[in-house]
Amino acid sequence: MKNNLFMINTVIMALKLALVWAVVFRPDGSSLWTMIGTGLASTWLVYCLIESLFYKKKLGSYLFFNFIFTAVYFAVIMYYKYFGVIVTYHELRQVNQVSEVNSSVFSLMDPYYILIFVDIIVLACALLFSKKARAWGRGLAVRGRISGYAAGFAAMLAVCAFCIYPNRAVMNEFKQVEGMGLINYQAYVAFASPKTLPVDPATITQSNIDAVKGVTRPETPKYWGAAKGKNVIVIQLEAFQNFLIGLKVDGQEITPNLNKLAGESLYFPNFYQQVGQGNTADAEFVVNTSLYVPPNGAASQIYADKELPSMPKRLAAEGYQTATFHTNNVKFWNRKELYKALGWDEYYDDRFFGSDDMVAFGPSDEVLYKKTAKELLEMQQVGPFYAQIISMSGHHPFHLPERKYKMKLPERFEGTLVGDYIRSQNYADYALGQLIGELKADGLWDKSVIVIYGDHQGLPVYSLDNDEKALMKEIYGREYMVPDMMNIPLMMSVPGVPAQKVEQVGAQSDIFPTVANLLGVSLDEQIHFGQDLLNTSANLLPQRYYLPTGSFISDKGTFVPGSSFEDGTLYPYGGGKERNTAVTQEEFDRVHRLISMADKYVEGLPNRTEEDGGTTK
Repeated sequence: MKNNLFMINTVIMALKLALVWAVVFRPDGSSLWTMIGTGLASTWLVYCLIESLFYKKKLGSYLFFNFIFTAVYFAVIMYYKYFGVIVTYHELRQVNQVSEVNSSVFSLMDPYYILIFVDIIVLACALLFSKKARAWGRGLAVRGRISGYAAGFAAMLAVCAFCIYPNRAVMNEFKQVEGMGLINYQAYVAFASPKTLPVDPATITQSNIDAVKGVTRPETPKYWGAAKGKNVIVIQLEAFQNFLIGLKVDGQEITPNLNKLAGESLYFPNFYQQVGQGNTADAEFVVNTSLYVPPNGAASQIYADKELPSMPKRLAAEGYQTATFHTNNVKFWNRKELYKALGWDEYYDDRFFGSDDMVAFGPSDEVLYKKTAKELLEMQQVGPFYAQIISMSGHHPFHLPERKYKMKLPERFEGTLVGDYIRSQNYADYALGQLIGELKADGLWDKSVIVIYGDHQGLPVYSLDNDEKALMKEIYGREYMVPDMMNIPLMMSVPGVPAQKVEQVGAQSDIFPTVANLLGVSLDEQIHFGQDLLNTSANLLPQRYYLPTGSFISDKGTFVPGSSFEDGTLYPYGGGKERNTAVTQEEFDRVHRLISMADKYVEGLPNRTEEDGGTTK
């Protein structure tokens, strides 16, 4: 046993790497043996160090590093199941925010994940309660051949460097981890530069951004000023995906109010999320700035100290009052500082909405809409306003209180994430119908541009078990895939503009320019990376966080790079995936350029100096 501690721990770590591979990397097509081989290089590096320098505390050292490695592996599994990304120290900096949604995170845990800690628990208990185990541990304090372990350390250091160096330029993080090794990747990310191109700030002009995107602006934009002077009410629906629109389950209409609205307004079915780690807060940022989320962290925390150009500021310059409504506490995801940066006149949070009729993390959508409608009516007495309303009752893990059930699920959907999701969004639609009724009764509906969209996905592909994937296949009539997950609805009810289905591909950064066009508000002097969806025929939509770096959505589908552009995958519209034959290297390069320009632009914005950026109600 004394001589085999190195190998016993090697076998244990190999088994843990196999578990990580099975949960996280097997769906991506990565090789198990490559995963174990690159992963053990860093493990052996540490083990050689222990045998050389810490032999007097050998067992404790093995246990300590075993725990560190295991904690990283477990974090990788859990973050993947919730976010679909490879966790790094950047995400762990936000662990206090994740703790706020721990019910969501732990709902995705399969019991066998805990097996990854079994060896540590058993050994720790043995050392704590057994004198024989402690005596055995002391007996392990034997120094081996230091020259052999020193040579092993040098060899493993060289192997780790060999794993890391050739994979530095790989865009896809999953491919990067496969080539580098999981621990090596964590070490690399801690010191690596962002995957962006060098950009001269002087070149970040709106005309250059439009040129990179391929935007050609018409001399007379369609619907320019069609809603001039109208109120703007933006409703952000929590975790709401586009497949719900028109969906019937065993004859039951899931979203009757939104289905009706889709037929009476501008409906954009090919619309996509662009959020990052901040999810809902990121959606608020992207929609109100027409910028992209940062490469690491939530925009509400990374960019909240900046003087952000925004829709609230731009409309305030046109004489609009501005306010945002959210039933959660404004401190969550640093919204208080984000709202100052965005320039909201007022924000309403849990101090205004109270604690009655709680659903998920705050008062129900019914409470949100009822109290908000009264405030909007008062604002209308003063003049035009821009209000954003953030719904929350449809939050993961979709444990809707039984008192809020508005439908009966078929038996096969009961007890599944898919079923809980559908029932929660059925309630969200019901509550939204109450707001629509209030706005019409108060006379605000016909005086306002109403914008409704989903903030982010609700059913991650990587979170579903086989039965739940079968239910999604029943709904879609084919396999449920990553682009389906990213697809959210957008609807705009605009007085005087005829209802129509707009097939143009778009994303959240396009909402601000589209609304500005309808209001007749120029954005010529304001940098924005989205485009007016009513006056375009092509679009390039960079994606971050929920897809590997370098991924984007265009009129051709969703492109995800492999180790490089050449081995990338295209997910065409209508389902399926194939080796890329439609997307060009030139489009890929332009997307990379757009992301780099956006990052550089925000980096160069002045820091906020005014502390008071809005009042609370």
